[in-house]
Amino acid sequence: MLGRVGRAVSPVACRLFGNTTLRCAGSWATVDPSTLSGSTPGKAYNCVDGEWSRTAKDQTIPDPLNGEPFISYPDITEDETAPFIESLRAIPKTGMHNPLKNPERYLMYGAISARIAEEMRKPEVADFFARLIQRVAPKHYAQAMAEVTVTRLFLENFSGDQVRFLARSFGVPGDHPGQQSNGYRWPFGPVGLITPFNFPLEIPALQLMGALYMGNKPIVHVDRRVSIVAEHFVRLLQHCGMPASDVDYVHGNGRVVNKIFREGNLRSTLFTGSQAVAEQLVVDLKGKVFLEDAGFDWKILGPDVSNEAYVAWQCDQDAYACTGQKCSATSLLFMHKNWANAGLEKMLKKRAMSRTMEDLTVGPVLSWTTHRMLDHVSKVAAIPGARVMWGGEPLKGHSIPEVYGAMQPTAVFVPLDQINDSNWDLVNTELFGPFQACPPRNTDCHLFS
Repeated sequence: MLGRVGRAVSPVACRLFGNTTLRCAGSWATVDPSTLSGSTPGKAYNCVDGEWSRTAKDQTIPDPLNGEPFISYPDITEDETAPFIESLRAIPKTGMHNPLKNPERYLMYGAISARIAEEMRKPEVADFFARLIQRVAPKHYAQAMAEVTVTRLFLENFSGDQVRFLARSFGVPGDHPGQQSNGYRWPFGPVGLITPFNFPLEIPALQLMGALYMGNKPIVHVDRRVSIVAEHFVRLLQHCGMPASDVDYVHGNGRVVNKIFREGNLRSTLFTGSQAVAEQLVVDLKGKVFLEDAGFDWKILGPDVSNEAYVAWQCDQDAYACTGQKCSATSLLFMHKNWANAGLEKMLKKRAMSRTMEDLTVGPVLSWTTHRMLDHVSKVAAIPGARVMWGGEPLKGHSIPEVYGAMQPTAVFVPLDQINDSNWDLVNTELFGPFQACPPRNTDCHLFS
């Protein structure tokens, strides 16, 4: 049975995990989210050609709730990359399977999808992943469990014959006897997958399965702050019948992983993350990339006011769920004066200020420090006529390490007629945390006419 939290775990973690005795997820699990702490640290492993292994050196991840080193991961060096490079180079362009080669593997992956979905329906397995997500990317339990649910539903959708149907081909009659045009959905062969920290399970799991379904051999690299979650998804895949050598998994720093991707002759790489890294990958991988870049999202509330309570809830969720660390998070909220007159600003402030570390409705920001976030808020608030509507202060009563950020959910009112060339980039900077700018939206505004 999984035990209670050790003494070194932060008070927040104790409240979240320490009062529940979790049932064992399965023999494939190598860590216990309820005891994962500085006193009982977890270990992450690389996988190449079906073998899980460590490296000569390792690095540690600070607990986002108290800063203690609570997970060690393999710190792969350039001298240790050869097995990964050789594993990828051994895969032909025809992949592991295609419509003409090993077609039985389509049915195999339909069966694997059914089995892993069945496992994830078990309360103890779903709870394991949700709480592991919470430990490395702290968010409310409902947000963490939503990742598990979305992943399970995706796997259920591709059970049975659905993988085979996904590879549907086409045929077109020719313009003379004996001629016919046939098209097949073909794999790339060796492919790469790089995913960010904010959705540790959902993003890598869905993208990985798509690559496997179509016969590719993926190498997966997830942001090392959360990579232990996707590692356990791969372990569960193996437990549910996936050939162990079908996926290579690598932790470590980006520079060394970049070498593997370059020298492994990857024919395609799917990247989700920041614009700066995306632009570098385009050069390093000679354009053989698919990019899911960062997002900067507007929400526009027009003049017709209704369902104020629901709109307030939805606006709050869209701005501050997962502490604003979603590509879909609202960055600019254009609120018509009719909504302000109806009291929406007060409702939003009340909701934002009710978020707390107690239940992780607000928590650590993993890519911006507190100082950097507050500096950005100050600069936006310094625009003539601007004001802090709510928040704008550091979180209190926590042990979040300085390497991460801790700021109250924040909104800054910015007069629309004061947004100009001198501050355009500032106002349109995506702060990947609990922040939104709120220009007023009036009927006679030229932006909306």
